[in-house]
Amino acid sequence: MTSVVSEYRRILEQIAEAAGRAGRDPGEVRLVAVSKFHPAEAVAELARAGHSDFGENYVQEALDKQQALADFPIRWHFIGAPQTNKAKYIVGRFHLVHSLDSVKLARELDRRCSGKEVRQPVLIQVNLGGEVQKAGVAPEGLGELAQDVLARPWLDLQGLMCMPPLDGDASTNRALFARLREMSRELRREFGVDLPHLSMGMSHDFQEAVEEGATLIRIGTRIFGERPSKRS
Repeated sequence: MTSVVSEYRRILEQIAEAAGRAGRDPGEVRLVAVSKFHPAEAVAELARAGHSDFGENYVQEALDKQQALADFPIRWHFIGAPQTNKAKYIVGRFHLVHSLDSVKLARELDRRCSGKEVRQPVLIQVNLGGEVQKAGVAPEGLGELAQDVLARPWLDLQGLMCMPPLDGDASTNRALFARLREMSRELRREFGVDLPHLSMGMSHDFQEAVEEGATLIRIGTRIFGERPSKRS
């Protein structure tokens, strides 16, 4: 067993432990292995071990891997900050887009979906830390954006995503995870919709995220090791 597979299995055990502490079914939580900058063979290694969900941040890198790994039953997640001019390459290519954060992007994704006649599942990214360098709608703008997305026939709103400050400790981030969970509940009450997913938690805080209701956690470095420098 390789170190990648052994660490992956250890993470699954820790997910199950955290779910147990919260009285949750571990099957409610899905691990998204973040494979950005790692080669397709590293993804294939984990896919051969039975893992299906992989996250990518950059459109062209993701499309290259999708082509190289077409024989594997992979569910690709787009977790980066998509530019509107990349929307045509995203729709219909990803199981879930985690990072919708503006009406402008929603409009362009919906337009591109219409042209291809595909319905695209999406999450709204919320910038709970108020970090200017990060994508995500401000909490006070969430309701308006959710209303816009729900009105678009080719977008399927599945829930919310957050990316807390990287320097936040697990206990600090727990409060943000709890806040995102409450925001999801408020949207469900306001709009009468089912929002099954909360994408939150990474290597240093995923157990706290699971305890606070995460259904999707995003882990990369702990599984694959340190990322190589971004390719030009």
